Amino acid sequence: MKYKILLVSIFLSISSFSQNLCKTDIMDGEKLLPNNEIEKFLKYDFSELWLQTDNNIVYGILGDDFQRIQIKLISISKNINNQNEYFVYGKSKVKENVCEFIGKITIDKIQESKREHFGVDDEYKNSGIKTQGLLSAKYEFYENKLQSHSGFFSGDLESKWFLDKDNKIQYDTINIHSDAYFNNAFKGSWTMYNSKTKKKCHWGDYRVPSVDCSFDIGVAEFSVAEKHYSKGWIDITLKGKINSLDITEMKSISKVAIKNWWE
Repeated sequence: MKYKILLVSIFLSISSFSQNLCKTDIMDGEKLLPNNEIEKFLKYDFSELWLQTDNNIVYGILGDDFQRIQIKLISISKNINNQNEYFVYGKSKVKENVCEFIGKITIDKIQESKREHFGVDDEYKNSGIKTQGLLSAKYEFYENKLQSHSGFFSGDLESKWFLDKDNKIQYDTINIHSDAYFNNAFKGSWTMYNSKTKKKCHWGDYRVPSVDCSFDIGVAEFSVAEKHYSKGWIDITLKGKINSLDITEMKSISKVAIKNWWE
């Protein structure tokens, strides 16, 4: 009897943990067709999907304490000898530590959606979109070993896309006005070189994917719970205050050239 009780307790604890994860469904309830159509779509170039989003709205966490990590994918090129593989160059930033990295994204699955959602008021319904869906891939990014606190990233990637009337793959913003919208969900880990240190590392566009619900408390948009501000998130809370500055202040700010952290 005690054994059975123990098993039930373990099951309930696992179920409770899984229920506390938010932003797990990148499709936001939209149905996918079951077939893997990767061979059908390998002729297209998906590289622009990962270069579109302004870095200010790419959010990431490192470790169980939700330390902020910033990831910038700077250049991506398709491997002409292996059409499901893409070479990547980018940089990461944790606190003031910046590392460059190289690596690859390898597509292993492409599914088409049942096309049941067409944006607000069906604005995309007659736009000439031929199909849309979800791309699933693996990624491996290796930081420069000569730089401080360096290691490697690995995990799974999901990206939403659509094929436009000109046969070009586009970043899917069809349902961007939905509160649940996010894209380019990187879910995996970061491992320090020559160490046993391995940390959960997730990042994505507009939201952090598969993250504890107590971290991102925003409804309409990303918003970090106050208890996590000290882990690099204080500037996110100040975003809204910029809009309250008067015209004179805005003009003075606009004259200052701000260098991006990855430049």
